[in-house]
Amino acid sequence: MYQGWITHTWNTVKGMCPHGCSYCYMKRFPQKPIRFDEKELNTDLGENNFIFVGSSCDMWATDIPNDWIVKTLQHCGKYDLNKYLFQTKNPENIRRILVYESSVCVTLETNRHYKDIMRNCPTPTERVDQMKWIRHPLYITIEPIMDFDLPEFIEMLKICEPQQVNIGADSKGHGLPEPSKEKIDRLISELSKYTTIHQKNNLSRIKNG
Repeated sequence: MYQGWITHTWNTVKGMCPHGCSYCYMKRFPQKPIRFDEKELNTDLGENNFIFVGSSCDMWATDIPNDWIVKTLQHCGKYDLNKYLFQTKNPENIRRILVYESSVCVTLETNRHYKDIMRNCPTPTERVDQMKWIRHPLYITIEPIMDFDLPEFIEMLKICEPQQVNIGADSKGHGLPEPSKEKIDRLISELSKYTTIHQKNNLSRIKNG
């Protein structure tokens, strides 16, 4: 998704993400309690960069203190020649931003709510309801893709009007419920009628398996 596009990542909010998704790649590393790293506010973000803000933890999660978000956005504002990408599973918070040249990416793994996997995240239906109000360029990431109901999922995604949909699979063997190759192909075919699709390399495990 980000190759040839994102130039840097920058994280002010660090530690154990409040969402607690069972498949989170960050769980491979020792997780400290969630915290705001004040030292990051000394970072020179440069200019003419496209920076992914919050790549290691969802800084828009419900439990994140608002002043952490404000401080982060204020620092971004000092470098207004940059572009910024903010990704979340909680668009209810992210829809409030009015930051310069920003893009929003929302993770939507399926239309179904797998409570034991998604843990503390808003349900997919809640995320879509929240996305309706986002006025920034919107991208959707379906990763790791999980089994879905085709008509319902297509309708969800169309409502959001994303500029691009990125699709990827579980890479770390978490044993997630996954759709068939045929189902994925039908999803891609339908989405391609109205948006750009980017298929990540890890999707080939399902499609060629």
